[in-house]
Amino acid sequence: MGKETIGDKIIDFNLNLNYDGPLPPGFQVINPFRDNPLAVDVMKTFYRKFYGDHFKRSFIIGINPSRHGAAVTGIPFTDTKRLASACGIVMPSAHTHEISSVFMYKAIVAYGGAHAFYRDFYINSPFPLAIVRQHGNVWLNANYYDDPELFDCLRPFMIDSMKRHINLGLYTKEVYVLGKKNAQFLQKLNKEAGLFNRTVILDHPRYIQQYKSKDAELYIDGYLQAFSAHFQNQKVK
Repeated sequence: MGKETIGDKIIDFNLNLNYDGPLPPGFQVINPFRDNPLAVDVMKTFYRKFYGDHFKRSFIIGINPSRHGAAVTGIPFTDTKRLASACGIVMPSAHTHEISSVFMYKAIVAYGGAHAFYRDFYINSPFPLAIVRQHGNVWLNANYYDDPELFDCLRPFMIDSMKRHINLGLYTKEVYVLGKKNAQFLQKLNKEAGLFNRTVILDHPRYIQQYKSKDAELYIDGYLQAFSAHFQNQKVK
């Protein structure tokens, strides 16, 4: 067993993230690991705290980070509120509230808390950096699949990134995919690159929190049932 932990590998992955490929007009990429030194410090603290081991994990695949979540903290589905309250890491110079983070951490708490959850799971996205799109004088969150030209531009980078995620030490027999539309596009990438055997599709935390918040407990139960069944399947030889 080598000295380099899963956390070390993730930190190295993030520090070397750079997208310098083409983008359609009106789109930009936000890279907190090059633009925000504080995000780098927080990211290192997080992955050393929760991933300082050599355990294999299951893969939860989002869409791409939001400008108020991982684009600030460097941690997928984690705004500064949840970073402090659930992970015990304070980012004093930033204060963000991200809707997907609210539901995700409700599920994480129900699972047993951050230490238990991150011991079993790793979260990232096909495109691991935030994307924004210009609307008049403002920039809003964008998804990698919102524009066909954008998807085509990002496709090679996404396939390479997913392969690098897997090489961190992740199960590939089954993976979780957050969001039905995300799953459709991920299947295209998977068909091309042969990344995973099977996907388990869950509704996206943003959709649940924004449109189904009154039924959040039911969705959390669904997440936990999927997590339990799926994680046991991974251990079957």
